[in-house]
Amino acid sequence: MRYSARAIPHIPFAMKLIHITDPHLVTPGTRLYGLDPQLRLRQCIDDVVAHHGDAALCVITGDLADRGEPAAYRALAAELERLSMPVHPLLGNHDSRAAFLAAFPNAARDAHGFVQAVVRRAEGDFVFLDTLEEGVHGGRLCDARLGWLRARLDDAGTRPVYLFMHHPPFAVGIPSLDRIALLEPAPLAAILEGRRNLRHLFYGHVHRPVCGSWRGIPVSTMRGLNHQVSFDLTGVDDVPHSHEPPAYAVVLIDDDHVVVHFHDYLDRRTLVQRGDEYVYAA
Repeated sequence: MRYSARAIPHIPFAMKLIHITDPHLVTPGTRLYGLDPQLRLRQCIDDVVAHHGDAALCVITGDLADRGEPAAYRALAAELERLSMPVHPLLGNHDSRAAFLAAFPNAARDAHGFVQAVVRRAEGDFVFLDTLEEGVHGGRLCDARLGWLRARLDDAGTRPVYLFMHHPPFAVGIPSLDRIALLEPAPLAAILEGRRNLRHLFYGHVHRPVCGSWRGIPVSTMRGLNHQVSFDLTGVDDVPHSHEPPAYAVVLIDDDHVVVHFHDYLDRRTLVQRGDEYVYAA
């Protein structure tokens, strides 16, 4: 079946945002789970540069490095220099706050030194949270971080708010991940309760495409840039890894809706018809 290009009119969006998560960089030249995280990141940035230079923001939701190595953060900083839009890297449980800040000395921080910030745009307030609790894999929002968030949400008033964090504050149904999600999420839920201007919550950590809602807030994440987490709804103790393809998200935002596209950026092949068969175009 052929579709007319005029059948569905183009709907312009007010804003495009790039969401990347879990690059897990290591010292350049070494591999992780048999793969090269630096190459995977470079290929991702190549794709963003080639096709989404019009994006207004790029947010990376944590686990920037796998072991918090200074060389990994320096490599990340060099790759991100190639992007034309502002980039906001967040911290995850594999990160080192000190090593990150050494490589990103201009990263926004709150008064307590946590890597938290708000970007205010015409489309709304984009709020970036620091859930890193060094020494454990689960995430945490301490009283200081929660107080900062409450103040920022109060400042937003009725403006649309988009939240970004590494650890999901809810279970995703994969037991090995749910035990290392955000620890003690109830105080966060209390702060968010009743705020009808929360448009979307973007997170990382789970290395899987997961969408849904939490307490009425739409949520989404996707596969990471290097290794993935296998779809195992029963295992508890060990996090199972896989070589499923990496992805990043292209987020389109308008006044009345948010659309999140997951893009497996290593495969841009398209099918063409040759006789009665369909094959990938050269």
